Amino acid sequence: MSEDKLAQFANQKYINLQTFRKNGTPVATPVWFAEVGGELYVYTLANSGKMKRLRNNRRVRIAVSDMRGNLKGEWVDAEARLLDAAEAAKGNRWITEKYGLIKRLGDFFSKFRKRQRAVFAIRVL
Repeated sequence: MSEDKLAQFANQKYINLQTFRKNGTPVATPVWFAEVGGELYVYTLANSGKMKRLRNNRRVRIAVSDMRGNLKGEWVDAEARLLDAAEAAKGNRWITEKYGLIKRLGDFFSKFRKRQRAVFAIRVL
Protein backbone atom coordinates (compact mmCIF):
# COMPACT_ATOMS: atom_id res chain seq x y z
CA MET A 1 0.00 0.00 0.00
CA SER A 2 2.72 2.52 0.90
CA GLU A 3 4.45 1.82 -2.47
CA ASP A 4 1.29 3.09 -4.20
CA LYS A 5 1.32 6.24 -2.08
CA LEU A 6 5.07 6.67 -2.63
CA ALA A 7 4.76 6.40 -6.42
CA GLN A 8 3.40 9.95 -6.75
CA PHE A 9 6.74 11.34 -5.52
CA ALA A 10 8.80 9.72 -8.30
CA ASN A 11 10.48 12.25 -10.62
CA GLN A 12 9.30 15.23 -8.56
CA LYS A 13 11.54 18.07 -7.37
CA TYR A 14 9.65 19.31 -4.31
CA ILE A 15 7.43 18.03 -1.58
CA ASN A 16 5.42 20.06 0.86
CA LEU A 17 6.31 18.81 4.33
CA GLN A 18 3.73 19.39 7.03
CA THR A 19 5.02 19.18 10.59
CA PHE A 20 2.97 19.83 13.72
CA ARG A 21 3.44 22.24 16.60
CA LYS A 22 2.92 21.07 20.17
CA ASN A 23 -0.64 22.42 20.06
CA GLY A 24 -1.35 20.39 16.88
CA THR A 25 -1.26 23.29 14.41
CA PRO A 26 0.23 22.14 11.08
CA VAL A 27 3.11 24.05 9.48
CA ALA A 28 3.81 23.34 5.81
CA THR A 29 7.19 23.91 4.14
CA PRO A 30 8.32 23.04 0.59
CA VAL A 31 11.58 21.05 0.65
CA TRP A 32 13.96 19.16 -1.62
CA PHE A 33 14.08 15.40 -1.17
CA ALA A 34 15.62 12.22 -2.51
CA GLU A 35 13.79 8.89 -2.56
CA VAL A 36 15.92 5.83 -1.81
CA GLY A 37 14.73 2.42 -0.68
CA GLY A 38 11.17 3.48 0.03
CA GLU A 39 12.13 6.47 2.19
CA LEU A 40 12.36 10.16 1.37
CA TYR A 41 15.47 11.95 2.64
CA VAL A 42 15.26 15.67 3.44
CA TYR A 43 17.90 18.08 4.69
CA THR A 44 17.47 21.34 6.56
CA LEU A 45 19.18 23.57 9.09
CA ALA A 46 19.70 21.72 12.37
CA ASN A 47 18.09 24.52 14.39
CA SER A 48 15.17 25.14 12.02
CA GLY A 49 11.59 25.18 13.22
CA LYS A 50 10.78 21.97 11.36
CA MET A 51 13.57 20.11 13.19
CA LYS A 52 12.31 21.39 16.54
CA ARG A 53 8.80 20.23 15.64
CA LEU A 54 10.09 16.82 14.46
CA ARG A 55 11.88 16.26 17.76
CA ASN A 56 8.53 16.72 19.55
CA ASN A 57 6.31 14.87 17.06
CA ARG A 58 7.53 12.53 14.32
CA ARG A 59 4.14 12.43 12.60
CA VAL A 60 4.17 14.38 9.32
CA ARG A 61 2.18 14.73 6.14
CA ILE A 62 3.68 15.13 2.70
CA ALA A 63 2.38 16.06 -0.74
CA VAL A 64 3.92 16.79 -4.12
CA SER A 65 4.27 20.55 -4.58
CA ASP A 66 6.02 23.26 -6.54
CA MET A 67 8.89 25.33 -5.13
CA ARG A 68 6.44 27.75 -3.51
CA GLY A 69 4.56 24.98 -1.71
CA ASN A 70 1.49 24.97 -3.96
CA LEU A 71 0.12 21.43 -3.85
CA LYS A 72 0.26 19.25 -6.96
CA GLY A 73 -0.93 16.10 -5.19
CA GLU A 74 -2.81 14.76 -2.20
CA TRP A 75 -1.53 14.76 1.38
CA VAL A 76 -0.10 11.45 2.56
CA ASP A 77 0.43 10.50 6.21
CA ALA A 78 4.01 9.65 7.05
CA GLU A 79 6.52 9.38 9.88
CA ALA A 80 9.90 11.08 10.11
CA ARG A 81 12.97 9.65 11.75
CA LEU A 82 16.12 11.47 12.72
CA LEU A 83 19.32 9.94 11.35
CA ASP A 84 22.72 9.26 12.85
CA ALA A 85 25.79 10.90 11.28
CA ALA A 86 26.53 8.03 8.86
CA GLU A 87 22.97 7.81 7.56
CA ALA A 88 22.74 11.60 7.34
CA ALA A 89 25.88 11.71 5.20
CA LYS A 90 24.35 9.15 2.83
CA GLY A 91 21.08 11.06 2.68
CA ASN A 92 22.90 14.31 1.97
CA ARG A 93 24.86 12.60 -0.82
CA TRP A 94 21.65 11.28 -2.41
CA ILE A 95 20.10 14.76 -2.32
CA THR A 96 23.26 16.21 -3.88
CA GLU A 97 23.14 13.60 -6.65
CA LYS A 98 19.53 14.51 -7.41
CA TYR A 99 19.90 18.31 -7.43
CA GLY A 100 23.44 18.47 -8.80
CA LEU A 101 25.13 21.81 -9.34
CA ILE A 102 22.48 23.89 -7.57
CA LYS A 103 22.85 21.82 -4.39
CA ARG A 104 26.64 21.90 -4.62
CA LEU A 105 26.61 25.69 -4.92
CA GLY A 106 24.33 25.93 -1.90
CA ASP A 107 26.64 23.66 0.07
CA PHE A 108 29.67 25.74 -0.93
CA PHE A 109 28.14 29.02 0.23
CA SER A 110 26.72 27.47 3.40
CA LYS A 111 30.27 26.68 4.54
CA PHE A 112 30.85 30.40 4.99
CA ARG A 113 27.76 30.76 7.17
CA LYS A 114 28.82 27.85 9.40
CA ARG A 115 25.30 26.63 9.97
CA GLN A 116 24.86 23.04 11.00
CA ARG A 117 22.67 20.88 8.73
CA ALA A 118 20.51 17.92 9.62
CA VAL A 119 19.07 15.15 7.48
CA PHE A 120 16.00 13.11 8.30
CA ALA A 121 14.10 10.32 6.59
CA ILE A 122 10.38 10.10 5.93
CA ARG A 123 8.51 6.82 5.61
CA VAL A 124 5.02 6.82 4.13
CA LEU A 125 2.48 5.02 6.32
